[in-house]
Amino acid sequence: MSRWISLILSLVFLSGLLLHTPKITAQETGIVQVSSGVSYQFLGRWDVAKLNQVLKQDAPKFFGVNVTYTPAVNAVKLYRVTYSSVIPERGNKPIVASGLLAIPDTGASSYPMMSYQHGTVYGKQQVPSYPEQSPETQLALAQFGGQGYIVIGADYFGMGDSKEHEGYMVKGSHQQATYDMLMAARAVLAQMKIASPKLFIGGWSQGGFVTMAFLEKLESAGVTVTAAATASAPVDVYATLSGFLDFPRKNDADWVTTLFILSSFSYENYYGVPGLAHSLLKDEYYELSRSAYERTPFDATKVPTDVHKLIRDEYFDPQFFANSAYGRIVAQAQTYRWIIKSPVRNYYGETDEAITPGIGKMAMTYQRAIGAGNTKVEAISTGDTSHRGTYATAVPQWKVWFDSLAK
Repeated sequence: MSRWISLILSLVFLSGLLLHTPKITAQETGIVQVSSGVSYQFLGRWDVAKLNQVLKQDAPKFFGVNVTYTPAVNAVKLYRVTYSSVIPERGNKPIVASGLLAIPDTGASSYPMMSYQHGTVYGKQQVPSYPEQSPETQLALAQFGGQGYIVIGADYFGMGDSKEHEGYMVKGSHQQATYDMLMAARAVLAQMKIASPKLFIGGWSQGGFVTMAFLEKLESAGVTVTAAATASAPVDVYATLSGFLDFPRKNDADWVTTLFILSSFSYENYYGVPGLAHSLLKDEYYELSRSAYERTPFDATKVPTDVHKLIRDEYFDPQFFANSAYGRIVAQAQTYRWIIKSPVRNYYGETDEAITPGIGKMAMTYQRAIGAGNTKVEAISTGDTSHRGTYATAVPQWKVWFDSLAK
């Protein structure tokens, strides 16, 4: 079954989910302006029962694994934050972006903060600030928000309420979106007189890449990060895509073709390279792929699941791929080649259909190869877990580790 068909089934599941669980429909309080570039809007309140339903029923059903989570003990209040930012790759073009801010409903004046970076999604609103459409965000909210953490999450440029095209795996834009979301969230919290002295960051899949990019940005800006954790993080996009082209595995996911579609159009738009996507994708699938990227109506069942059907033949020559305009941009998309100062744990699955164990351990391997070795980064196996299962299994391990550092 293709990833696109899986998406349709997931949406059906989510539709059913919304029929028997509380929706975010608490009283509307309007838009509150914090500054000229930051505002927020109350979305609603998820009570303890709702959060524990996510942990005990919804997450196991969606992610396909049964995992023991720490039960929620408090409700959370949810807010959509809108903030001004810029697109670095396009001469700092101004943009308005959105994200989620979730605050434990306990009346305290200080909480640790967890910034969650979301994975690849195919719906524009399957992002943190629309949590009813984002099972991965629901899990982060239930496990962390329900245990006394502030949870924030940027929607990334082009997603959520942003009017731009998506900037998929565009490193600078991901860094800008997440950093400015953090600053916006802190501005909102300051107005509410709530402190967040310790910052934790985490993300799954694409969000693992974004988490590491975010960490690099935070460290360069002198912002203290208590700890960072990822699950199934493609820290080197070139190595990840090269694997699908040059050394395919029997268990490679049938949705990896979408990674080439989303990245090629994103790079064309954000780096200003006209015709880039067309140079990679075969003529017969170009218009279909463009519709998929632009989120306009298309037949998802027509998207090829075989990279040989979608990608032009010359890209299966490693030298051609490396020297192509697309390949040269992809080669810049790495998030592990700097001296990492913060504690990092990269979780990976042994049977993940998208991220190999080698990619999962790459940041640790690189850091420990430097001189006597930088031991700040640790790679941890979640066992024989799928792509979804790796995230679901890693989350409670993130929680135990973060708790030990939050005190």
